Amino acid sequence: FIYKKKALMPRVIKPEEYQRKRDEILDVTQRLIYTIGYEQMSIQGIIDEIGISKGAFYHYFDSKQALLEAMIERIIVEMEKLLTPIVNEPDTPALEKFETFFDTAARWKSARREFLLSLLKTWYADENTVVRHKLTAASSQWLVPFLVKIIQQGVNETVFDIAYCEETAKAAITLMMSMGEDVAVVLLAIKPEDSPQSRKDALKAMVRSVLAYRVAIERVLGAPRGSITLFSLDLLREWVLTVDPPSVSTIPSID
Repeated sequence: FIYKKKALMPRVIKPEEYQRKRDEILDVTQRLIYTIGYEQMSIQGIIDEIGISKGAFYHYFDSKQALLEAMIERIIVEMEKLLTPIVNEPDTPALEKFETFFDTAARWKSARREFLLSLLKTWYADENTVVRHKLTAASSQWLVPFLVKIIQQGVNETVFDIAYCEETAKAAITLMMSMGEDVAVVLLAIKPEDSPQSRKDALKAMVRSVLAYRVAIERVLGAPRGSITLFSLDLLREWVLTVDPPSVSTIPSID
């Protein structure tokens, strides 16, 4: 008589159950990033909060970096749901679509300012350089079809004077990403103890950068001068000036 040990069957998890638990982990991760910061957050803390085993956690994510990647990917998915209807609206002119697309994205971020600022510090940490570059490239690629559709419409409406829609979309995205990097660098340099005047100076630096990129993007698109704003400069105030907000006159005109 030979005893044969019964092979263990792998645990089968229904797709909806898997997604529900994964989302629960990401929800807790997002809250901890907001309340204590990414660096202070630990996998063990997440496990304790949810009440699952370490083995169960690693079934969904194999590291903190994987959590960070998933958080960014989830943001992209949320943005896509918000922005797709704007691009597909049949009766909206191309320039209005272009403006609404990026202003809507900026306002979505502004509504989540504290969380995104916390995430930004992690995003630009040296140890996350590789994942940042990888996800930035993925985000850029994700944006291309949206902009190609808007730009092609603009060419048909003769408001964009360009010959190559996809290549122009990629060039415009590169400029926008570079603008975002410039703004992020200034944001990350601001300290809680900075004076109101110091914050105003930081704001002015960001505004100059944004205005310069606006002109560059207009030229890349062959758009009329002053037709591209991307987002309201008032949103920069909300991100930079937590006390003693300046008057409107301290923000340079785009004219």
